[in-house]
Amino acid sequence: MTDSPAPLPENQSSHGGLTYSLFQYAGLLGVLVLLVLIFHQMSDHFLTRQTLATVANNIPDLLVISVGMTLVLIIGGIDLSVGSLLALSSAVLGVCMVDWGWPLWAAVPVCLGTGALCGMLNGVISVKAGIPSFIVTLGMLEMARGGAYLLTDSQTKYIGSSIEWIGVPVKGLLFSPAFLLALVIVAVGQYLLTRTVFGRYCVAIGTNAEAVRMSGIRTAPCSIVVFTISGLLCGLAGVMQTSRLSTADPNAAVGLELSAIAACVIGGTSLMGGRGSVINTFFGVLIIAVLQTGLAQIGATDPLKRVITGAVIIVAVLLDAARQRWKRGG
Repeated sequence: MTDSPAPLPENQSSHGGLTYSLFQYAGLLGVLVLLVLIFHQMSDHFLTRQTLATVANNIPDLLVISVGMTLVLIIGGIDLSVGSLLALSSAVLGVCMVDWGWPLWAAVPVCLGTGALCGMLNGVISVKAGIPSFIVTLGMLEMARGGAYLLTDSQTKYIGSSIEWIGVPVKGLLFSPAFLLALVIVAVGQYLLTRTVFGRYCVAIGTNAEAVRMSGIRTAPCSIVVFTISGLLCGLAGVMQTSRLSTADPNAAVGLELSAIAACVIGGTSLMGGRGSVINTFFGVLIIAVLQTGLAQIGATDPLKRVITGAVIIVAVLLDAARQRWKRGG
């Protein structure tokens, strides 16, 4: 076996790939605009600066987690533990700042490290033991949630003004530092995926991991790094959500993993691996946020919101399947 890797698939580098990407962007943007117009007709208060600010400043934690989820899905894995890792990281942050009296600058690295360590454990166990990531992360989901309860004694930790500035809009702007940082994470994630060798390896592993191994490339380190990044972003999302709520709540982010997967699927990321885009996931998060905000403004009940959101996800999958058939036919 040679040490020189075989050529790997370029992610969206060809003219055809670029055309397909632009087609996806246009389709997702069209859906987003259509939703905005529909809710604008149904509610006089939807298309306002206040609603825009609310949507933008409520999504940083979901957006950051969805970036990590996109990378995990692209390599053919899945991470069901992201909501619980957010809660655990937030609990660590709360204990450090409230119980131990640490300043924010000292507590945040511990919070991020907690998420990264748990993500790395997900990756190591899944890759080295050959256990499907679905099972491993399902176990971590329970362990991390239990750890959050144990650390906080099942109590909410109120932190207050020392952290809430991260989630408050910057003076003179509609957007909070958390949202602006989330946009940076999206840009970095898209660059990492489309413009680096690491990103090409991720796409190749998700497409055909055995072929990658036969070409002389070690897939295990790349996969472990992806899960570690996902965990690290859960820690960052924990900081963002804690800043928005001013508290560290061990019950936070229950079911957030489903919203993250939904955002990725709406954005066209394949659950089978090998295909996805961080930018498209960003559109997916926006579509979910606009949908939920609009339904809330028109007085939809929670069960109805769940039904409609689920229907949108199914339609997105069907449209993606149709796009794939069109691409193969073209």
